[in-house]
Amino acid sequence: RSNEPFAPIHLAGFHVDVAGSNVAVDSESLSSQTMLLPRTVKDPPPEQIHLVGFDISHLPKWLQFILLCLAIFIFYVGYGYMQELMFLLPGMKPFGWYLTLLQFIIYSGCGYLEGAMYHDTERKLPMRIYAVLAFFTVATMGLSNASIGYLNYPTQVIFKCCKLIPVLIGGMIIQGKRYGLLDITAAIMMSAGLIMFTLADSEVSPLFDPRGYVMISGALLADAVIGNLQEKNMKKYGGSSNEMVLYSYSIGAVYIFVLTLISGEFFEAFSFFAEHPWKTYGYGLVFGFLGYLGVNVVLTLVKVAGALMAVTVTTFRKALTIVLSFIMFSKPFTLDYLWAGMVIMLAIYLNLYSKNKKKWDPYIAAAWRK
Repeated sequence: RSNEPFAPIHLAGFHVDVAGSNVAVDSESLSSQTMLLPRTVKDPPPEQIHLVGFDISHLPKWLQFILLCLAIFIFYVGYGYMQELMFLLPGMKPFGWYLTLLQFIIYSGCGYLEGAMYHDTERKLPMRIYAVLAFFTVATMGLSNASIGYLNYPTQVIFKCCKLIPVLIGGMIIQGKRYGLLDITAAIMMSAGLIMFTLADSEVSPLFDPRGYVMISGALLADAVIGNLQEKNMKKYGGSSNEMVLYSYSIGAVYIFVLTLISGEFFEAFSFFAEHPWKTYGYGLVFGFLGYLGVNVVLTLVKVAGALMAVTVTTFRKALTIVLSFIMFSKPFTLDYLWAGMVIMLAIYLNLYSKNKKKWDPYIAAAWRK
């Protein structure tokens, strides 16, 4: 048997060292070669969609949409009722920002508990984005709550519904979206109907105050920005609805706390709320909890259906809230409200048609032929 070393042998590009019965493969070459071999990569699991703690990801998209819409109606009708009820308390008028601070604290606490429950505590969006989102969230909710002291509730709600056009414009500027003629027509019609509603209200119940208009206008502009910013960043970074609520409202609570300390409202409101604990803190707790559930569902709807559809649904919800406000709280009524409501309904169906044009056209054509 020769003691000379074996000549190097290559097999399929690998260096094989043969010594007796032992065969050694160059692991470094092997690893580099195996990188070229085809591999099976599994698709990432679909993102979970939760509704009040229940996973609805396995349901069809249309059923998810219906369930989310029903939840929005239920939570926000209760939210609007509690908000109007609280401002009927004499002396409550100047303390809208303090109520917003209480609301933000409740939202932050609920967001933290929900994140801990689902082990969803990782922050995906940069803090600088949350600082901007918190600013606009404070603006829309704080100014909206404060305006209740200077406008009657239906007028305040109707005015906020006019954000459809700012949302369209914001979608074009912020996300580079392009909307069709039907979407734009629906938004204009809906806003026109809401303006008709406002004019009718001004005739039968003129309780307007210039400060209320300024506040609700600021809330309207901020609200139009929020939906588009949320949709853009949730798609870009993959943040969850719970994460969005937790960081936006906890940072916003700090903003409001500093604002109320500087203005002096904090100490006056604290004394007033202490004098009427049940009708302030008690109602405020229910108000905040229903609002949190509503916000969470709206954010989920934004992720499922987009900002424009979410705004359409919430606008219709506001119209329902207005009707219930007339029923639950005594207010004058005029037929102009009915005509305005019909314009709004037509705009909503036009918007829904624009989203489902390809599916609906065959049915419409068949019905027309019959």
